[in-house]
Amino acid sequence: MGISIWQLLIILAIVLLLFGAKRLRNIGGDLGSAIKGFKNAVKDNADDDKKKDKDKNDKNDKEQITTKESDDNIIEGEATILKKDTAKAKSSNKK
Repeated sequence: MGISIWQLLIILAIVLLLFGAKRLRNIGGDLGSAIKGFKNAVKDNADDDKKKDKDKNDKNDKEQITTKESDDNIIEGEATILKKDTAKAKSSNKK
């Protein structure tokens, strides 16, 4: 029902006669190079995606740390302002 080995050999012989052994070898080499290039491009793209994700996570971590530090600074600043206001109020009461 399927293609037998003899039919494949006949097709191979016809292709060999049409293109020649040297040209088939060149086509095979070019095809192999194209497949290698494609695999390298896919790998590089995946590596770039991983690097972007890592950079994005690092940036988010830095922003979270900066936000926490800013929040700490604001709280300390408010406490300092309250202390100053209290000191001013005490000095006005003394007058």
